[in-house]
Amino acid sequence: MKRLKMGLIGAGGIAESRHIPAYQALSEQVEITAVQDVNLVRAKEVAEKYAIPNVFEDYLKMFQHVDAVTICTPNKFHEPIAVAALNQGVHVLCEKPMAMNADEGKRMLEAAEANNKILMIGYHYRFVDSVMLAKEAMLEVGAPIVTRVQALRQRKVPGWGVFINKQLQGGGSLIDWGCHLLDTAFWLVAPSKPIEVNAQTYQRLSKQPNQVNDWGSYDHEAVDVDDHVSAYIRFDDGSTLLFECSWAANIKADKTHVSISGEDGGINVFPYEFYQPKYHRMMETKTDTTENQQEAALLQAQHFIDVCSGKETLKNSPEDALLVTKVIDAIYESSEQGKSILIN
Repeated sequence: MKRLKMGLIGAGGIAESRHIPAYQALSEQVEITAVQDVNLVRAKEVAEKYAIPNVFEDYLKMFQHVDAVTICTPNKFHEPIAVAALNQGVHVLCEKPMAMNADEGKRMLEAAEANNKILMIGYHYRFVDSVMLAKEAMLEVGAPIVTRVQALRQRKVPGWGVFINKQLQGGGSLIDWGCHLLDTAFWLVAPSKPIEVNAQTYQRLSKQPNQVNDWGSYDHEAVDVDDHVSAYIRFDDGSTLLFECSWAANIKADKTHVSISGEDGGINVFPYEFYQPKYHRMMETKTDTTENQQEAALLQAQHFIDVCSGKETLKNSPEDALLVTKVIDAIYESSEQGKSILIN
């Protein structure tokens, strides 16, 4: 069987910790044939370490050597790289979020459609065991009424990379971390669609001097992104979502939470639990599930390979990813304007 030729664009931590191990584990189906980074020294180090034959400083020169690329750059560069790759007939797996804003995301989607190529955004929580089980169980939850989402970290502002740089990332805790659980929640309650957002963003805790921070030191004066966000999201069917995310919260412990109260039952995702009124009482169902991120990354890589080879259809559609970006835009706009924002 012909192996998919994969190129890596961006040779930073996410490429080395998530994507390279996944592709290596699937080496009978995919081969990493090229790596690119604006830091050519870093690209060469990664190439040597993982026996990648081709190294590029300019990603445009990579496309003739690959069938697909995985984009692992700061968010600012997602759109131009993805559009360039798609226009050259190359499939794209792009790390989340889709882009800096919805306008950029639309251009990515249009390029994929115009060239009939695959564009997949790396919302890998869709491949987490407990999330996949929750998706199946939604048939018994019935129509959603209230969804609750919390993506909270106790004093963990990323002290590396460009995470606190709005110009390169577009935002902070919301665009980096909260987006994962928004995508998860939207996927679970689909076909319900978010139509209105009222939100507030904060930039307080990460700006304080003398930080207590578990994820390394950083320049608190340089922070220009959100460190905490709360939002109330209304859907087209009258259901609602209560959302909170932070990477610098003063809380007891980190919290990753998605739960849905529906007409026929309720579900908690992390850990998986199902609640249903039955036999004149509330019944609770639990089962063993995993929340292994590396396992999810492997399943995501396998899915992308299978979609590129025509064996499967996209589980992470670019339209879904664009919806998440539209909601993120609306959250930031709502906070800036101090009013509710309608989503197109």
